[in-house]
Amino acid sequence: MTEFNIKNVKDSDLEIILQIFNYYVKNGFAAYPEEEVSIEFFNKIKQSAILFYILEIKNNIRGFAFLRNYLPYHNFQHAAILSYFILPDYTDKGYGTILLNKLLDDAREKGINDFIVNLSSLNKKSLTFHKKHGFKECGRFKKISQKFNKYFDIVWMRKTL
Repeated sequence: MTEFNIKNVKDSDLEIILQIFNYYVKNGFAAYPEEEVSIEFFNKIKQSAILFYILEIKNNIRGFAFLRNYLPYHNFQHAAILSYFILPDYTDKGYGTILLNKLLDDAREKGINDFIVNLSSLNKKSLTFHKKHGFKECGRFKKISQKFNKYFDIVWMRKTL
């Protein structure tokens, strides 16, 4: 595995994060929007995220991950939603597992032990990844959206530590 670092996001990282996310907007079903999002999208995420990391490989940002509250109520403080995106040239190399484990470990230190993801049913790689890492399907909204003229389900998966 190539030299890498996981760091907290800084404002100066948001433009590259935006480029990574918009790559997936244009090229698949990992990101839901049909049109590219603006920097404001990630400014809002940065303000509300519990954890927000970049993945640097050879000193270049190649991915990012964040964790946010499932719901803003005190009695849900132990539950969070995970999101991560890694450029395609760096997937299937173990970096996704490293980012996931970093989020899980750091979240546990904050008292979070219930993790939720929502994925497009057409994002087979991510569905497989999450199953491999102990997430179980706990809900599905059938044909709730479409992108590129294809309907897809939103699959909800959960892992409790």
